[in-house]
Amino acid sequence: MNFFKKSLGRILYFIAQALSFILDVIIGIAEVTVNMVTSINSIFAIIGAGGCFFLLIFSGPFGFFLLLNPVTLFLLFFLFIFPILGTTFISFLKYVKYMFTEFLFDRANYLIYGKKSKYNSFFEYGNKYRKEEAAKKERERQQKREQQQREWEERFRQWQEFQNSQRNTGQGRYEWYGQNNRSYRSNTGAYTNPSTEFIKKYEESCNLLGVNYDADKYQIKLAFRKKAKQYHPDINKNPNATEIFQQINDAYDFLSDENIERYKKLKGN
Repeated sequence: MNFFKKSLGRILYFIAQALSFILDVIIGIAEVTVNMVTSINSIFAIIGAGGCFFLLIFSGPFGFFLLLNPVTLFLLFFLFIFPILGTTFISFLKYVKYMFTEFLFDRANYLIYGKKSKYNSFFEYGNKYRKEEAAKKERERQQKREQQQREWEERFRQWQEFQNSQRNTGQGRYEWYGQNNRSYRSNTGAYTNPSTEFIKKYEESCNLLGVNYDADKYQIKLAFRKKAKQYHPDINKNPNATEIFQQINDAYDFLSDENIERYKKLKGN
């Protein structure tokens, strides 16, 4: 009996490995294709920005014929829609791979080594995958927030040190221009005041979320949830939805408690 169980377990293990390899190949091909189409889109965007699109429209009947040709329309539709559908398809494949292979590996380990399976159904493994992906994205966002915060802290620290050194010396750095002319030049090339840039970025983030500049964290969070739901790529099929969704996330991350307090101090509130 044990022999048959172990044999079945090894078969399941082999199937899981084969399935994992096949799905990895498909996912790899899909990712390369999506990246390639996205690059082509970027080229078309540059061409369009250069006025070639309008030149085609105003080139007469031939331009309209070429633009309204079913092949051209299909190509344009493919170039703009495929990256969105392709990204969704890749995410789905990764979900399926994790769900099926983890289920099969656990069953194989149970039959070979007697280890109890973690879950009883495919969908429980799927839920685990979603939770792990959500936790991973949150960790990445947290790391990004902390990194940005450290960068701003460092910029303000360097500026403060520079200001202190200027007060201590009572002068900036002098450089000669020509033979007899001397002009004053402070070292602001290396240490620029970050306050203006910080305020600009803060207010742009507020504008993106649609909140007042004096909004508190609760109001910002409510506005973020509303905007994030509106532009989530799984809901909004606009070709720019993913980019806007990322901008919304970046804006929310920037409007942290520390930055809210810093903005108030800089504005004298």
